Amino acid sequence: QVQLVESGGGLVPAGGSLRLSCAASGSIWNINAMGWYRQAPGKQRELVASISDSTVYADSVKGRFTISRDNVKKTVYLQMNSLKPEDTAVYYCNVNFRNGINYWGKGTLVTVSS
Repeated sequence: QVQLVESGGGLVPAGGSLRLSCAASGSIWNINAMGWYRQAPGKQRELVASISDSTVYADSVKGRFTISRDNVKKTVYLQMNSLKPEDTAVYYCNVNFRNGINYWGKGTLVTVSS
């Protein structure tokens, strides 16, 4: 079993910054990629950023968000700068294993006020 614990969400004014963390524990080997998704009210869940041998970003966050990974701590981070009200969403941590199985965190709410 895999547990993902997210932290770092909160309320921030537009233009501000937040750093999300997701620590993985349990049966964690053969990780392919770790990433962050988000879901705003009334919208589908979307990829924000992922990291494996390379990084992938949604167009809407390129240049503002940075994903990083600490393999020793089994933790993935999302540094979010220049936040906009449209970044408001529940952010979910995702771990994808080489066998195709995905695990999700419970989510952390990010609210950006205008």
